[in-house]
Amino acid sequence: MSLPKISLPLFELKIPSSGEKIKYRPFTVKEEKILLIAQESKEIEQIILSIKQIINNCVENIDVEKLAMFDLEYILINIRAKSVNNMLTFAILDPDTEERVELELDIESIELKKDPKHTNKIKFDGDGIILMRYPAINEVKLFTENRGNSSKIFEIMVSCIEKIVVGEEVYNTSDFSSKELEEWIDGLDSKVIKELEEFFDTIPTLRYEKTYTNKDGNEKTFVVEGMETFFI
Repeated sequence: MSLPKISLPLFELKIPSSGEKIKYRPFTVKEEKILLIAQESKEIEQIILSIKQIINNCVENIDVEKLAMFDLEYILINIRAKSVNNMLTFAILDPDTEERVELELDIESIELKKDPKHTNKIKFDGDGIILMRYPAINEVKLFTENRGNSSKIFEIMVSCIEKIVVGEEVYNTSDFSSKELEEWIDGLDSKVIKELEEFFDTIPTLRYEKTYTNKDGNEKTFVVEGMETFFI
């Protein structure tokens, strides 16, 4: 006699950046083990690998390599909410008193913060428009690893240009080499570069704030952002 089959429920979720609907299931003991290994390792390579495995296992018909980072984070916290409990209890150390403070976080109250000035369309030379795509997890990793390396950061920024539109003409950047794109960007007004930087600086992010009072009677705010919302 074989062991009974386990039936897992499916849930529907809308991806923030595109509005596309996906179906996902809660994670199982197998994915929980993957998560624990990532938490214990604290190594970025292991964490990224684990995140990819969990999403590939739990979400139907998705290319994790193309997901914007904030989409990926949003999917992860929703999987976690359906897998365990939407309420998390954890402890932090108050930075002033060094006391241990117990906090409770409702995963479903974590919001995607959007800067009203943010846009993925950058105008140039009158009617020209540069259409940006959001960096995926591997590109975010490169950003983190190359802080302070201006030329590398610029290279990553250019790689996130998806299309260039001038009137009726649409140029897919996949048809051009990195060198051709960088040379083209070099000829643009410096204002365009500032708007490129603003695109990356204002990318939507998951954010949660929790107010508490420490033992000295001072009101403090604990803030958690991005991937931290999943690994609390």
